[in-house]
Amino acid sequence: MAPEHFELLEEARRSLPDGFKVELSGDTITMMVSPSGIHQRNLLVVRRQFDAHTPAGLLPSENTDLISPNVGKSRNPDLTYLPDDALATTDNQVPAELAAIAVELVSPSNPENDWVGKVRDYPLMGIPLYLLVDAREKTVTLFSRPDGARYHRREDIAFGETMRVLEPFGFELVTGDLLPC
Repeated sequence: MAPEHFELLEEARRSLPDGFKVELSGDTITMMVSPSGIHQRNLLVVRRQFDAHTPAGLLPSENTDLISPNVGKSRNPDLTYLPDDALATTDNQVPAELAAIAVELVSPSNPENDWVGKVRDYPLMGIPLYLLVDAREKTVTLFSRPDGARYHRREDIAFGETMRVLEPFGFELVTGDLLPC
């Protein structure tokens, strides 16, 4: 996408009313409304574990736009961890390559956005880890080892199992308290 087209789409995104999440991927604009209670609860279960193992210098952020104008992408993960100084801004956008991880809870109304679009976009955007929680399937998936084009490692577990979350977090994610939808 040409930078001037990206800027036009960004301007349109900023003019939307509160309560909408908007993502840009090439020539596709995805708009979402506020998530369900189960979504919010599962996100909190995951976030509490990450918060307990977050290294100094990284802060959690929900609904921050991760942008990569050079590849025409703007994504808004449910949760990400960013360097403290990246959040010292009045803007809601940060360069995607600063993110240590993107965490998504699969949207029941648009699972392809998380399973296809973001699996494609996040490695292009330089995001090293992508954790995907799918309450419909009762699974958790961790994508890692991006090469700038795709992730080369994928690990899947079922709700109730534990998963090793890689550095810089380095802990066992416990999924027994996640709820299916």
